[in-house]
Amino acid sequence: MTFGDKMLTLMAERGMSLRKLAKVAHYDSSRLSRVSRGHKPPSQELAARLDELLGAGGELAALAPARPGVDHPTLQQPSTAARSPVNVNIGDTPDDWDDMERRRLLLAALGMGAGALGSSAESVRQLLDLVLDSEPRPIEDWGIACADHLHALRTRPPAQVRDGLSIDLPAIQRQLKTATIKEATELNRIVAALGTLQANVVTRLGDHGAAIHWWRTAKTAADLSGDLDVRMMVRCREVGVGLYGQRDLATVLRLIEKAQEIAGDRPSFWLADLAGSKAKALTMVGRHDDARDSLNTFVGWEGGDARPSIIPSLWAADQAHFAESWVYSGKGDEARADEARSQVLDYGPEYQYAANVRLHEALCTVVKGGVDEGTRQAAVLLDGLPAAYHSQMITETGKRVLNAVPIEQRRRPAVGEFREVLATTAPNPHALT
Repeated sequence: MTFGDKMLTLMAERGMSLRKLAKVAHYDSSRLSRVSRGHKPPSQELAARLDELLGAGGELAALAPARPGVDHPTLQQPSTAARSPVNVNIGDTPDDWDDMERRRLLLAALGMGAGALGSSAESVRQLLDLVLDSEPRPIEDWGIACADHLHALRTRPPAQVRDGLSIDLPAIQRQLKTATIKEATELNRIVAALGTLQANVVTRLGDHGAAIHWWRTAKTAADLSGDLDVRMMVRCREVGVGLYGQRDLATVLRLIEKAQEIAGDRPSFWLADLAGSKAKALTMVGRHDDARDSLNTFVGWEGGDARPSIIPSLWAADQAHFAESWVYSGKGDEARADEARSQVLDYGPEYQYAANVRLHEALCTVVKGGVDEGTRQAAVLLDGLPAAYHSQMITETGKRVLNAVPIEQRRRPAVGEFREVLATTAPNPHALT
């Protein structure tokens, strides 16, 4: 039996989690995790400490491997000339390899930061976060992190949101590796939420391929959690975002059907939410009567069940009115579209909702025959957006305006000018890192 095997056996017998053991031993949990999996050897000091805490009576300490030059100084070290340039002299290194690497990165970050300004300074801060944020976080803190990222998604440029998530996603991955079964269940709910936000933000940045992979990750985590609300939250957001050019409409409709099967037959908020996405999809293929019927299910839902507990503020009341704006604008029902748009704007929506609902107005104008007026209106709106807030989901709504122009009128100067603005305001997926 290896040291790691014996350590895990003793922990299981005593009902002690890795996090608790790390706390009482005063060692980093990520280090103990590597020791337990045999990825790094323990020092004699650590082995003795764990032996004492786990009541092993010397059996655990006896399994610790000897390390030349450290545990048995009389053994001769290989000469400097014989060592590979990438190897480290074991006799000269700290015992805690994780701490050593953390210090190395910290020094590198500080060296970079000496003359850093602007975005470079932000890169240094993110590196420092990765170096220093190694301790497991309480679930409550992770819930706050999810709410913070959602707020950022609604108010800040997509690239900034992506950078923020790039800190927390690796951190929760590390924490999952050492979590107990009970902790993993809760952490999977967090992964599902963070994955949903990440899929949304990389969609805004124009990387549909990466977004689809993140939807898959989020759904897997949600399914592992066993939480129906979280499973439905991810799937409802997936089909909603999928309508922005991420998937063909037939695939979106299939995803809606699969999500409906998971939700079950009993009327619920999730089925109503899916009905709203279905109404949007049906509008895009010209099935306006069917779209209206599906829309009524969403807008008319008044059930008390309803909001994703992992991110309580994810669902906003303006979403039903946004769906109305989408459907009625696509049909050319100007009066109802205007009313829905006004209701959305009265909520003070996030920048993307505000831009898209105004593009719905331009779409409705084009559908009603005002090609020049509608395309000019859309061009002015897109051209006025700050570059940092350009979003593929806004671009795709602009494409709906363009596609509504009858083929025989697409050579009109106003349409050509709008096409140029649409191209220049689209995010560049190749700029992603």
